[in-house]
Amino acid sequence: MQVVVYLLVLAAGMGLSIEAGLLGPLGELVGHFSATLAIFMIGAILLSLIMIFFAKPNLPELFKQPKWLLSGGVLGPVYVVFLTIGTPIIGVGMTMISVLLGQIGMSLVIDHYGLLGSEKRGIDPYRILALAMIVVALWLLS
Repeated sequence: MQVVVYLLVLAAGMGLSIEAGLLGPLGELVGHFSATLAIFMIGAILLSLIMIFFAKPNLPELFKQPKWLLSGGVLGPVYVVFLTIGTPIIGVGMTMISVLLGQIGMSLVIDHYGLLGSEKRGIDPYRILALAMIVVALWLLS
């Protein structure tokens, strides 16, 4: 089962690169905020249809949760706007490596301290080496 999850997450990462490649030109044609709004609207419609036909929505329970758990809804559009702005300027590769560096760096902090309900996983030399290798990749692509 873990192999399937790894493959799904790998596919999701590949999808992010495709999304960045699409968003850059779209943002330059219609504006960064309009491009971001368009993809979130299309995503919302798609998810709504999936929930209507394939999943049992549990929206009342969703809104009973602590409000800070919903703050990820702010981060998504910010991330996409930055992708839309950055990709035409620095390219898909640099954009994705920069995103990866930010993700891995913050992930190490979250894991190390067990933030946001995650299990504590200390920072060890291997994790530091992985982060350093991403910095090297960023430097090599520049």
